[in-house]
This record gives sequence, C-alpha cells and structure tokens, in this order.
Amino acid sequence: MNDLNFVSIGLFLLDDIVLEDDNDKSLPTQIGGGGTYATIGARIWLPPSTIGMIVDKGIDFPDHVYQKLLSYGHEMWLFREHTDRVTNRALISYRGDLRSETLTPHLSLFPRDLHGTRLARPASLHFICSPTRAVQVISEVDWNTTIIFEPIPVRTLCPSCHQPIIHSLQYSCVPAELPSLITVMASVDVLSPNAQEAFALLSWTSPITRDTVQSAALHFLNLGIGPSGKGCVIIRSAALGACVASCEMGCRWVDAFWSSQDTSKIVDVTGQYSLFLLASLP
Repeated sequence: MNDLNFVSIGLFLLDDIVLEDDNDKSLPTQIGGGGTYATIGARIWLPPSTIGMIVDKGIDFPDHVYQKLLSYGHEMWLFREHTDRVTNRALISYRGDLRSETLTPHLSLFPRDLHGTRLARPASLHFICSPTRAVQVISEVDWNTTIIFEPIPVRTLCPSCHQPIIHSLQYSCVPAELPSLITVMASVDVLSPNAQEAFALLSWTSPITRDTVQSAALHFLNLGIGPSGKGCVIIRSAALGACVASCEMGCRWVDAFWSSQDTSKIVDVTGQYSLFLLASLP
C-alpha cells in the first residue's frame, strides 16, 4: 500500500538574494523554490515519511542547506546527485516592491521523473509552472490523485545576457495562457494563482481589493475547476489574506498572518505563498 500523501514536482532552488535598496546587500544562499516551501508547508501536518520531493543536488550544494533540509525529515527528500553540473539557482533582486529573478539553466521535473522511485503515485501531486506546460504535466498523470496547481510567471530572456528572467509584472499568467488554463482546470482539484496572476490571466485591470479578488475567484469557478466542477480556487492576496472559493461553500477569506503593524517582525517573505497553500490544505 502506498502511504505517500503528498509530492511536489516543483523545482528545488538555491536562492541568492540582493537588496538593491540596501546598497545591493547580498543575503546568504537560502533554500528556494515554491515546490520546496509547499513541501515544508505540508510537513506542518504530515509525518516526513508521507511527503516527498526530488532535489537535484549539484556540485555547489551547500552543506548548511543540506543539513537544514534533513532537519525537516530525511525521508522527505529524494536527492539526485549530479557531479557534472551546479544546483538549480535563482538570483532574486528586490527594489521596493519590484522583484526580478534570473535562473540558471535548470532541470525541469515531470510526473515521469517519479516512476520507479519511492515517490511514485502519491495521493496528492503539486506542481508550479505555466498553464501551457501544465497541459503536458497533467497528460503524464496516469493514476488517481489530487492535483494542486500554482501558475507562475513566464521566464523570458534578458536581452543583454540572454538568461531567463522574471519581472514582477511580466507573467505567463497572461490572456494568451487562458485557453491552456481552461484546458487543464477540469483536471485540477486546487488552483492557486496569486491575485496579480489571476487578474492578468483574466485581462482585469481593476485595483486588487477583497471584492475584486472574490469576483475573480467566482469567475474561475464558473469556468470549471476539477472533475464535475468540484474543485476549488485559492487566490493568495498578500496583505489582504487569501480567498478560498468552491461551488459548494462559496467564498471565504483567511486573514494574513501579519498586519501592517507587524512589519518589524517580518524577516523574509520567500516561499510564503506556497508554504501557506499546503499548510492550509487538509
């Protein structure tokens, strides 16, 4: 019997963070990747033997990161050793509210990567990618599983360095991706864009408020999420909280953990959305 409750095929990344507003201050290499934080979020409720994620470990993999991952439970991680390449990395720069991200050439993960491993055929499968790539991912799912999908920004090439780069306002969640999203939504049990991504997909230019986010959630439900329309959408909306909606229960809001009065307590928001998403699911 397979007791595996949750697996993410999101990428593990090493994050190198630069704060441009603080004299380009660099922070120590940190654990990164939405899939990683989703897995850690699931760990809040589930024993490590029931959770899993592939970690591609390159020749530059820091020991302190390795030890930190093991502290969550060594059973969680399926390490794949690579002696001919570096670890998937992201250089993340913050300037005010603007975030840009440059990725090294990276190894992508698909359901087929789970075949023949102890992570095969989990009860729940989480992935983070563009709606177009999600079509391919779902085509490889040949077992009964709960599918949790987070759309992410598109990686376009920087004109000067020709490396993939993300700007906070350039999303793969654009109107051109909506047909692909509609195609996969019937197979998705939990759809979770953030508010900016949701509005970009729908070509909405309205200010992001609780009312407009709730309208977006209902719009996605009307397009059909999950088999027989029984799926749900969770739109993560930063300081506004998160809107959770399904046809059965309507819309409900989960308040943000920190308020504007608590900014001095916030050390780092890396991974907050993905961690919240999986920690909030039963």
